[in-house]
Amino acid sequence: MNYLESQAGFLGLEKDDTVSIDEARAVIVPFGLEKSVSYGGGTAKGPEAIVEASHQVELFDEEFWREVYRDYGVATLDFPDIPKDIPTALEQLASTTEALLQRNKFPLILGGEHSLTAGSIRPFVDRYPDLAILHFDAHADLRDGYDGEHYSHAAALRRVMDHPIDTLVSIGIRNISAGEIPFLEANRHRIHIHWAKDRQQWDTQAIVEPLRGRPVYLTFDLDGFDSSIMAATGTPEPGGVYWEEAMDIIRAASKISNIVGADVVELAPREELHSCDFLAAKLCYKILNFALGDHASGL
Repeated sequence: MNYLESQAGFLGLEKDDTVSIDEARAVIVPFGLEKSVSYGGGTAKGPEAIVEASHQVELFDEEFWREVYRDYGVATLDFPDIPKDIPTALEQLASTTEALLQRNKFPLILGGEHSLTAGSIRPFVDRYPDLAILHFDAHADLRDGYDGEHYSHAAALRRVMDHPIDTLVSIGIRNISAGEIPFLEANRHRIHIHWAKDRQQWDTQAIVEPLRGRPVYLTFDLDGFDSSIMAATGTPEPGGVYWEEAMDIIRAASKISNIVGADVVELAPREELHSCDFLAAKLCYKILNFALGDHASGL
């Protein structure tokens, strides 16, 4: 595997402030897959924008009262050449993720469109028979393909649930098609949707309870955030999650489960909206801190 120099990688760390690649527990995996977007484009540039913006993220986390990256160490893979067809691209990503898991790393994949989760999840399913999924999104993504593409971004969680996963907790959903309803109804024992329309009544502890004691893969589509704070995405949607709501849920999940990997997808950077790049970068750092900082459960 080819890695970026630490100063060019995630967080832009000086060499004196880094650990070796072998010692780093977190590995950032840029994967700018963009093949099936159906509205606004630009997700291919998402990983680069997140890495660049991360150089402006303050390393001191006031919640932990230290520079938490020092707890775990970070390395960043070089930007890959991505195959033109989605199935081959997903095989490539699955292979990369599997290699990292074999080295006991925590992979954080930077998208790219949401269809990539169908590839990154495969090694986790093989390794963790009781894997659960924590999913932030504006869309249920339970279509069985879209516009003729089996692995469409609109089918991301349907492809995940093709695996024998018995727990999917989806947060902030405010778009679902009539065609997805039969699958949802038939799988209510597996799928727990927390609709954005009910945000005022959410109980954070109740939301994360199905994750208790489980290994968890976190997939965060940035359009899960309200469009007032995340406009740089292909399908910005009103009525979504705000920063503290997302932090509350990820924090609570990290205290009762073991977050073992994650992806952050669907940033479509816009030159005049660099605040969105920064939000995505800070979200990535917080995910790593909650998953790997020393208050993590380590179950």
